[in-house]
Amino acid sequence: MREEIIVSGRMNEGVDPVLHAWGWEIAIYLFLGGLAAGLIIYTAFYTLTNKEKKYFTATKLTPIFSSLFLIFGLLALFIDLHHKLFFWQLYTSINLRSPMSWGAWTLLVITPLIIILSILNLKELVPVVNFSKFKILKLIVIPTSSDVINWQWKYAIVVKVETFLQKNIKAILWLLLGYGIILGMYTGILLSAFNARPLWNTSVLGLLFLTSGLSTAAAFIMLISKNKEEIKWFSKVDLVMIVIELFLIIHMFMGFLASTKVQIDAANMFLGGQYTVVFWVFVVFMGLILPAILEIFEFKGMHVNHKISAILVLSGGLILRFIIIYAGQNSRYLY
Repeated sequence: MREEIIVSGRMNEGVDPVLHAWGWEIAIYLFLGGLAAGLIIYTAFYTLTNKEKKYFTATKLTPIFSSLFLIFGLLALFIDLHHKLFFWQLYTSINLRSPMSWGAWTLLVITPLIIILSILNLKELVPVVNFSKFKILKLIVIPTSSDVINWQWKYAIVVKVETFLQKNIKAILWLLLGYGIILGMYTGILLSAFNARPLWNTSVLGLLFLTSGLSTAAAFIMLISKNKEEIKWFSKVDLVMIVIELFLIIHMFMGFLASTKVQIDAANMFLGGQYTVVFWVFVVFMGLILPAILEIFEFKGMHVNHKISAILVLSGGLILRFIIIYAGQNSRYLY
């Protein structure tokens, strides 16, 4: 039994009006943001290294999914806002000491850039479009027949913009690579800046979320790719990310247990406390260790469906965000 000495009326339940300020919306936002960041990093890196033909899905198809993930992640974030009409005030200043300011400006840059890259890839992804299904394209595209579009732009300004973007595609990719890394780390650094929450207040969280984002992104590419060579490569990438993620988790708990009383208490929520089973079973074992075992079996020549390990990794990454969000708000300093 644990005894606490009450030295303030704030210890009474219900005195503090809001103990859980963040809910499922933030967990979804952090998951989708991390997944999109991982996909963007792979897209930029493998395109810059001229691997488009070898890893077609990672370089040409994933930008569309990255754009959608960012849009839905921002929608979840917008739902969470209490003063929705004033979100624009984040962009009236730049505070380099604020992770939230870094995140807001990073999203402002990276979202339009990945959407632009998605549009530039459309010609290659869909060389011929059924005109009857996409009538809206009549506004900007010249049809070659009654039902086929061959992507000949109607307006000279559109051609000029496309030409300019294609000439500067490498600059766009370098920006996406840099901002993708920032976005992946920011999702963890945002939490680590909250000193009042001992579970979040660790420098490991930024690297952990970046690695988790890269792992879930590799798993997503495995899930949608049809190229066996690409699937095998990203399975190897995912295995490396899983090993790094496990190391960071162990390192994080070792840091907690060697720190102050409140951080030891935060660690104990996962070492016999209320989050023990869900974290070690669903995140560590089913989301990391089991997929790693399945991927190793696959490398050894055993017939294992790669989609199983991919789904497990994605599920583990999602559950990780939910646990960190809720457990972090349960960790506290005594008044």
